[in-house]
Amino acid sequence: MTRVAFLHTGAVVIAPVVDAARAALPDATFVNYLDDRIVADLGDAERAASVADRLAHLAGAARDAGADVVMLTCSSISGYAAPTAERAGIPVLRIDEAMADRAVATGERIAVIATLPTTLAPTVALLRERAAIAGVEPTILDEVVDGAFAAVSGGDRPQHDALVAAAIERLAAHADVVVLAQASMASAAESARVTVPVLTSIAPGVARLAELLANDDPDTRTATPEDAR
Repeated sequence: MTRVAFLHTGAVVIAPVVDAARAALPDATFVNYLDDRIVADLGDAERAASVADRLAHLAGAARDAGADVVMLTCSSISGYAAPTAERAGIPVLRIDEAMADRAVATGERIAVIATLPTTLAPTVALLRERAAIAGVEPTILDEVVDGAFAAVSGGDRPQHDALVAAAIERLAAHADVVVLAQASMASAAESARVTVPVLTSIAPGVARLAELLANDDPDTRTATPEDAR
C-alpha cells in the first residue's frame, strides 16, 4: 500500500489536505508531520538557516516510517523540495506546483495574494520558475494582505476572509488569474466576486500527486507543465 507523508507548517491545513488526499487516493495511507514554527523562523535571521535541516529530518523520519513520497503543503518551503529529496532519498513534491502551472497556462497577468511575506516571495519565485519552463514571461502582481494573518491567528476567520476577499476583488481587476499563496486562504475565495479564476493549491496539488502515483513516477522534478494541463 502506498504511504504518503505530508509535511505541514500549520495545523489548519492538515484536515483539508488529508480529506482531499483520501478522496483522490482511497487505498493509500497518509501520515502527517508538523513543524508549526518554520514560517516564523524563516523570518528570523538567526533561525532561518535551521529550516533545511529540520525539513530533511522530517522527510527522513517519513522515509524511515515507510513513506513512498513526501509532499510539502506550504508554499513557504516549496524551494526546499529538491534538496530535501536529495537528502532523504525519496521524492519530495510541492503541493503548489500544479497550481503554479495552471496559473501560467491561464493568462499573461497573474496576481498573487498572501498574508505573510515569507509565503509571497517563494510563490512568486515558483511562478517564475514554472513560467520559464513553459517558455512564457507573465506579468506578476503581488500583495500581502495587511491584518489578515493576525486576524486568523487570533481566531477571527471571518475577518481574515473579508480582508482576503477584498484583495482578491481588487487585484482581479488587473489580472487574468489570481493565485492564493497559502492553502489556508481558500475559504476567502468563496465570497469573492470576480470574473477570473482564483486558484488555490490543495485540489490541483493532490490531483497531481494522484496522477503521478498512478503513473508510478512520483518525482515532480520529471513533470512538465504539459503534464498538469
